[in-house]
Amino acid sequence: MAKKLLVTSSPHYRSERTTGKVMLDVIIAMFPISAMSVVYFGWRALALTAISVAACIAFESLFNLIAKKNNTVSDLSAVVTGMLLSFNLPVTAPYWIAVVGSFFAIVVVKMLFGGLGKNFANPALAARAFLFSWPMLMTTFVKPLTRTLPVFYDPIFTNGAELPDYIDSVTTATPLASLKTGALPDGTSIVDMFLGNIGGCMGEVCTAAILLGGIYLLLRRVITWHIPAAYLGTVALITFVFPLTGGNFNWQFMVYELLSGGLMLAAFFMATDYVTAPVTARGKLLFGIGCGLLTVFLRYYSGYSEGVSYAILIMNVLAVPIDKITKPRRFGIGGGYNDAK
Repeated sequence: MAKKLLVTSSPHYRSERTTGKVMLDVIIAMFPISAMSVVYFGWRALALTAISVAACIAFESLFNLIAKKNNTVSDLSAVVTGMLLSFNLPVTAPYWIAVVGSFFAIVVVKMLFGGLGKNFANPALAARAFLFSWPMLMTTFVKPLTRTLPVFYDPIFTNGAELPDYIDSVTTATPLASLKTGALPDGTSIVDMFLGNIGGCMGEVCTAAILLGGIYLLLRRVITWHIPAAYLGTVALITFVFPLTGGNFNWQFMVYELLSGGLMLAAFFMATDYVTAPVTARGKLLFGIGCGLLTVFLRYYSGYSEGVSYAILIMNVLAVPIDKITKPRRFGIGGGYNDAK
């Protein structure tokens, strides 16, 4: 019997890379970041990450069960979301904040829009923005290496209105707070910034660990260079030429801006999200430039010292239009015989 020849439309591409394998690479890349968060902030950082991951898995499983859909937690995307969400929290955040953020990220941002691949915004960043409904809980940072925060501390009943004395005694301002006023962080060197010996959210302080994970993702071809390079390059150029310190061309201000806040973490791990970023090379460059412009604008002119989360969320909405204007010309369309006539 003759074999049938099946013809399908392009593209024709085969690959052994699955969603689960890609997400596993991302998880591996985040191990150094998680490890350094424990080094600087103690075991409570690991507990907060574990609760965030467990909550994301539980909410996705429960949603699929209620909606009578196949369970999708095996693709590991919920684990990635949980880890990224915890990295965007201060170690002082109560555990229920991680659970509420996980619900918003998984159920509201991801599953209600159809699941992985159909969400219009990055779930972890959208959850971070939502959690600023509790601003005090999201902006109480402790000095690294103090280890005064108990693993099981959880101010459920205070709702963040008051904190114990042992926490007040070690709270610290982030370098972004100083940069916002046009001053370089007092007593904080660039080496401290690079290694993570600064106040901030758990996963954003250690640039060395973030770069290590980012290089791994680039080598594994999980991400490309376009968005990180365009994002960081845009921020570097603007903050170097137009620093808030007065005058022009301040390389120190530029370096502090690059190493502060969630910029590095976002450039490699969140702005590069497959679903919410453009797919074309030119689109990725435009996307990264847009993220950089908005980040600097928000840091300079808004009432909030950080602008990374909102910059990326705004650009997430523009990802589809960017893809449309940067998509390559289809074969046989334009430049052919009919156009020549």
